[in-house]
Amino acid sequence: MSVLLDQAENLRSLARSRSRVRASVIAITSGKGGVGKSNIAVNLAIKFAKAGKDVVLLDADLGLANADVLCNVDLKANLSHVIARKKELRDVLTMTPGGFRLIGGASGLARMADLSDDDRQRLVNALAELEQQTDVILIDTGAGISPNVLSFTRAADDVLVVTTPEPTAITDAYAVIKVVTRDSPGRRISLLVNQVRSAHEGRVVFDRIARVAKQFLGATVLDAGYMFADEQVPTAVRRRMPFVLTNPHCAASQCITQLAMRFQQGVYTTQEQGGFFNRMSQWFRK
Repeated sequence: MSVLLDQAENLRSLARSRSRVRASVIAITSGKGGVGKSNIAVNLAIKFAKAGKDVVLLDADLGLANADVLCNVDLKANLSHVIARKKELRDVLTMTPGGFRLIGGASGLARMADLSDDDRQRLVNALAELEQQTDVILIDTGAGISPNVLSFTRAADDVLVVTTPEPTAITDAYAVIKVVTRDSPGRRISLLVNQVRSAHEGRVVFDRIARVAKQFLGATVLDAGYMFADEQVPTAVRRRMPFVLTNPHCAASQCITQLAMRFQQGVYTTQEQGGFFNRMSQWFRK
């Protein structure tokens, strides 16, 4: 009888493993630095975690990684140790006060194309395994359109582009959308306007970029909303704590809640077969 029960449990476990949907992967990027991309990534990860999701944030701003600073966590190891074969990926996952796990980046990895084939495949294999063990993977990319940034935006399910109302930020955000659209036709792209003074300002900036993208690129840019300019944000940064934890009811926290709801209500779903890191490995082989 016990043998039959063991077999039944094994079958149930197998069914659960087969039915598990791979992680949804969101690449958060921007055309220029200083628009609040990393802060948004960290606080969005917390909101997903509070919603019951198993969340991993990969700090892929490999030259200027700072998610650990925003979370006030001490990283014993990071991606550089994985590449150097000193650690396994599971060894560099760090739990944060916000309830998500962080994979810290490091300087010296920005030129990913210079890694050996073995090192590239090692990283891809490790991340592919992680993809099957979590619900959401957020990728905080570097700013701009360098090859290491595009390696993530090309392969993610969703690309969230962050801008501010400043003319230079708007121009650079459009440049990112242009490159992603041409390299990955059909890729789902959303735009978040950060540091707005009013909801109207956020809508004006979004409408301007979305209209031009539609007219000249034939691309549909989804509206991810806006983030109010909120003094609680720089205050939280100085305290090295995410603002959704220090002040969960401030204007910025409410905007992050709205952003998380937009994703959970249908923006993030698996689009393609094979998974994010399978697509990334195909990019490596090009």
